[in-house]
Amino acid sequence: MLLVVPRSTSLYNLSIHSCSTIWGCLLLQITLNTQQRCGFKKAVKETKTKKGVIEEAGPSHTQPSEGLIHKRGASPPVEPSVAYSRSFGRLVKPLVFTIGFTGCSFGTAAIWQYESLKSRVQSYFDEVRADWLEKLRPQKQGDLRKWINQWWNSLSEGQRTVAGIIAANAVVFCCWRVPSFQRSMIKYFTSNPASKTLCFPMLLSTFSHYSFFHMAANMYVLWSFSSSIVSMLGREQFMAVYMSAGVISTMFSYVCKTASGRLGPSLGASGAIMTVLAAVCTKMPEAKLAIIFLPMYAFSAGNALKAIVVMDTAGLVLGWRYFDHAAHLGGALFGVWYIMYGHELIWKNREPLVKVWHDLRTKGPSGGGNGGSGPQ
Repeated sequence: MLLVVPRSTSLYNLSIHSCSTIWGCLLLQITLNTQQRCGFKKAVKETKTKKGVIEEAGPSHTQPSEGLIHKRGASPPVEPSVAYSRSFGRLVKPLVFTIGFTGCSFGTAAIWQYESLKSRVQSYFDEVRADWLEKLRPQKQGDLRKWINQWWNSLSEGQRTVAGIIAANAVVFCCWRVPSFQRSMIKYFTSNPASKTLCFPMLLSTFSHYSFFHMAANMYVLWSFSSSIVSMLGREQFMAVYMSAGVISTMFSYVCKTASGRLGPSLGASGAIMTVLAAVCTKMPEAKLAIIFLPMYAFSAGNALKAIVVMDTAGLVLGWRYFDHAAHLGGALFGVWYIMYGHELIWKNREPLVKVWHDLRTKGPSGGGNGGSGPQ
């Protein structure tokens, strides 16, 4: 499994960093950001224990008989199974949720951008005032808060934008370690079309990682590409794309699992990160990529994206079940579509919504009711 990361913060210098795993060396799978499948064994019908056990696949990545990946660690109780029929009727509600959530994400991002632009002047004066007060304030040697502020200001806008995402993933990862949270974590932070709860896990599972390596790898890729993607889209549009990508990739996974009958829970940010990766590669197809252990071999970002799509398509068709290839593929296709068509179709048509929001803001208690008493 290989890590796809930029060689530097430059938009045109990208590289692929490799994890030192056997599968990474043999398969050369570029999609490090794997949407990890996590399977949970059903409770053993014995008087000694009633809790499901999560087992971790060995280094050979062998599959259990059910075809699910089991991770060792705590022993969370298993969510009661539901009588599942292979019907697409259960996916109507998730589809409506996907459309509604995507619309709300982009609408919120448009309003957020409007508010950011409106407060920029005030923020400038606040920063000037803060700098002036900082000069008057006695300087402290070794001040931890000062060091943190200097580090934060040294980050790019993209890195500051994804810092909150990384923090949220870290909090959810810690919650997995609390035994009393296990039942709720399985119910709401893993996505499974056979589960009783279908909609909220589509979003929450995007921030959920049971394995530390899985989380660290995904967040490293996100951090590495953050400067490129945020400079392309802006922080508001990026957040809308990222949040929507998590839900859309899960919806694509729901459809494929239901069609194939290969059910099982999934979790991880890989679907959304695949959207980020695909968007960068689509926007800059001629950017050169290289494998960190084989720097003499370089290839274009466009070819890398094609290899990713082919790999996940093959995994989906052939039924490879260690990764959620459907979520990977759904995220990649959404990233390509958004750069080619979605930006023009969605983001550039946000003006009517912004105008309505502006009218609501200006017609507040201090905005005046008539607004037309002046000369025309």
